[in-house]
Amino acid sequence: MPILQTDGLTKLFGGLSAVDDLDLRVEEGEIMGLIGPNGSGKTTALNLITGFIKPTRGVVTYQGENITGAQPHDLARIGLVRTFQITTLFENLTVRDNVLHGSHLNNPTSLIGSLTRSRKYREQCAVLEEQVQEFLAIVGLDGRIDAVARDLSAGEHRYLEIAVALAARPRMLMLDEPATGLNPEEARFLMDLIRTLRDQGVTVLLVEHNMRLITNICTRITVLNFGAKIAEGTPEEIVGNEDVVTAYLGKRRGA
Repeated sequence: MPILQTDGLTKLFGGLSAVDDLDLRVEEGEIMGLIGPNGSGKTTALNLITGFIKPTRGVVTYQGENITGAQPHDLARIGLVRTFQITTLFENLTVRDNVLHGSHLNNPTSLIGSLTRSRKYREQCAVLEEQVQEFLAIVGLDGRIDAVARDLSAGEHRYLEIAVALAARPRMLMLDEPATGLNPEEARFLMDLIRTLRDQGVTVLLVEHNMRLITNICTRITVLNFGAKIAEGTPEEIVGNEDVVTAYLGKRRGA
């Protein structure tokens, strides 16, 4: 059984299909790519899957359960977590505090305990601090734990957003164009980071324009154009697919 699948997923805006009858399968433990030209419906598909917008029709299934239209916070609690094209960090907080906010989803503390600083509360804080160090080490930011988020580089912003997502303990992580603004060295680190997450048991669905990144780390790739799936296969199959070339370049090879 796939960890995630969509059947006939469709979203109409004013009669126009932003996502059109999308059937998608993501197997547990893989790195799945979702690509397409600008405006092809990739981010809309993520928004439909993760409950940020409601589908016109179709079904989304996660771990065998129908989650169509479920609230994003409820999906995060069961391990379906995403990042965004535009970073959603608390810019005036430190790196540590940003990750702590993500950690509290699965490590709630009581109001009374926090006010009285009870023994249980102090123990929870110690556990959270250890977890923050763990997540920041994974993304290479353990040396920047006290830095304010607004002072980070573009690459560090992306890595911190992934650390915040990891703090929610995802079983499946959906990354929306994480390589945006990264230089080649940062993009290479990102590739290694995604592989590390996969090796640690996190299934990844990756929306990305960086074709070198996509073709180097994805096991399979789905291609959208005008909201509809036009191709699916291995990176080698996608690179050689004439429909994909036409969608990106507007003409066929040799034309």
